[in-house]
Amino acid sequence: MNGLISRLMYPTYIKRYAFFFISDILIITASLYFSFLLRFELDLGREQYDLIYGVLPLFLTIKLSVFTTFNLCRVTWKYVGIKDLMNMISAILISEALLVLFVYLPAQGASLVSFITVPGVRLHGFPRSIFFIDAANTLILLFVIRISKRLYLEVFKKNGTSGGGMRTIIIGAGNAGEMIIRDMSRQGFAGFDPVGILDDDKDKTGTYLHGVRVLGPVGSLKLTVLGKGIEAVIIAIPSLNQKVLRSIHAAATEAGVKTIKIVPRIYDFTRPEVNLKNLESIRIEDLIGRQSVEVDYAAINSFLKGKNILITGAGGSIGSEITVQVLSSAPERVALLDVDETELHNLEMKLKRMFPRLFSSGPKGASERVSFMVADIRDTERVKEVFDSVRPDIVFHAAAYKHVPMMEHNPAEAVKVNIFGAHAVARAAVESGVRKFVMISTDKAVMPTSIMGATKRMSENICRALNGAGRTEFVSVRFGNVLGSRGSVLPLFMEQLKNGGPLTVTHREMKRYFMTIPEAVSLVLQASVIGRGGEVLVLDMGEPIKIIDLAEELIRINGLEPNRDIDIEFTDPRPGEKLFEEILTAEEGTTASLHRQIFVAKNSERHTVEEMKAILDEFDSLIHGRGKNGEIKDLLRKYVRHFEGPLREPDVAVVFDNAEEMPVVMVQEKEVLV
Repeated sequence: MNGLISRLMYPTYIKRYAFFFISDILIITASLYFSFLLRFELDLGREQYDLIYGVLPLFLTIKLSVFTTFNLCRVTWKYVGIKDLMNMISAILISEALLVLFVYLPAQGASLVSFITVPGVRLHGFPRSIFFIDAANTLILLFVIRISKRLYLEVFKKNGTSGGGMRTIIIGAGNAGEMIIRDMSRQGFAGFDPVGILDDDKDKTGTYLHGVRVLGPVGSLKLTVLGKGIEAVIIAIPSLNQKVLRSIHAAATEAGVKTIKIVPRIYDFTRPEVNLKNLESIRIEDLIGRQSVEVDYAAINSFLKGKNILITGAGGSIGSEITVQVLSSAPERVALLDVDETELHNLEMKLKRMFPRLFSSGPKGASERVSFMVADIRDTERVKEVFDSVRPDIVFHAAAYKHVPMMEHNPAEAVKVNIFGAHAVARAAVESGVRKFVMISTDKAVMPTSIMGATKRMSENICRALNGAGRTEFVSVRFGNVLGSRGSVLPLFMEQLKNGGPLTVTHREMKRYFMTIPEAVSLVLQASVIGRGGEVLVLDMGEPIKIIDLAEELIRINGLEPNRDIDIEFTDPRPGEKLFEEILTAEEGTTASLHRQIFVAKNSERHTVEEMKAILDEFDSLIHGRGKNGEIKDLLRKYVRHFEGPLREPDVAVVFDNAEEMPVVMVQEKEVLV
């Protein structure tokens, strides 16, 4: 019996919708009755009751139709807020305006009203003030019903509970901090009990946020933790860079705090909600590679909104993040293509968690708005079939083989995917009339020393050659390593650390540019907005980091001492690896773009469509003729500038010309060990 009652009481979307729909019927009826009571000073006669009885079907029909259009039955009880209130006001104003129109229709339109009023009831002389009183009554009743659960959780339950959660300090007294405290209140402070807030805004010190006092600046964290017996720290500032984040993490760790959480990056800008359920533990990539990235979200949203978008390699590290950020901008349709069905399935599960409204609403259904397509980009016919089905406006091409040593041993496969696969997708984009094609490239395409880098440089050349062949604008975006991607150094170090070490570094002087995946993708989207056809755009990845420094920092963050608790061993560079990655190089140089962290490579290489076809024919003949690895490398050397040239360490300085404020790249090269 208890199990049956529990199932009946368990909240679901259908139950919530039915509850609000039935309550709205009662509210509309009660509001109309109270409006007449107020208008006639609690003295209703037979004539007034006849009017109420006569127009009630009309009021119910009009209001329920408008309320349904405005999705008033789909609000979430726990999170109803100002935006929902404004939505209710709009729905009520429109419904009252329609009621006025219907009630005061001229005589020739009276037959229309007769369908939804009680026969025999005359509406002549219906009091105009009723509409104003009814609008106010309906708004009050609607909002009270919808805010009742939040009121109970945040006010009454808060006052009647002793909490019992971990004593918590919140970093940040902004919107995210406010939402976190509000959600703690809803949960009865069972998990976290806020003791205070730290914020560097001096004007906020001493003020209160939902009854929680702002104690002082973030720099006082360690003293606050020790003085107030803090057990948990929640960082409620999503945009913190790595230096500030590391200092907060270090202070909390030194003070003995074991639980350190951070609010996630906000993706759904239409409902920027933060709650305890979504809090994340700080990742190592946040502490090492997090940078301050500023992008024009309004321009990105305008670029993506309402468009059909195809993302290849959607199951990969970069492709999946592109997918998440693209879905935040309300595109019309997103098609996700990958050869790995397992990764596509994992991505589908992730998207359903992150965007539940996207997969539960809409007349088309999620399958029409987000489609998952298993395909090999080397299959020209399948690629064409996908383009014919999706008819994309924008393509993000992230599918590629990227592991440098693996491709050194399998050059034919690198050519098939990174060159012929890229050409198949790019060619289909031209034939399909795609407006913009964004090719995800790599810093390894600059003065390449590997098969992977050389084939990616060829894919850039393909995009430049096809630009202008149709209406499609081709833009390549080149950036360095992203922390946490599959097969990158960080997951390798984490696995070695878990097993007790040692951490293996290929060379003491090896350096890499690093950025977290979300920040790199944000800049990719910004680059796709400002990039012009035929350009190769270069992301400013910040300062290069020595791999040995990364290893040592990772060991320290985990509370250990390098070369005492965990050893670091040096191995020989793997096939195709560089000691230093060049992005701003003497090979090309760069000019400024409209964004301070995005530059345009001065790439003089440009092939015609016919020349590129002849080059691809050469590769095709060699691949199908089972050419040896050395022959494939020779052909790449023939068409890729600087492939296997001397490795050099660039000393790069970016200065600004005061007259034009244009960055001038000054490079001094040093010979380094190959």
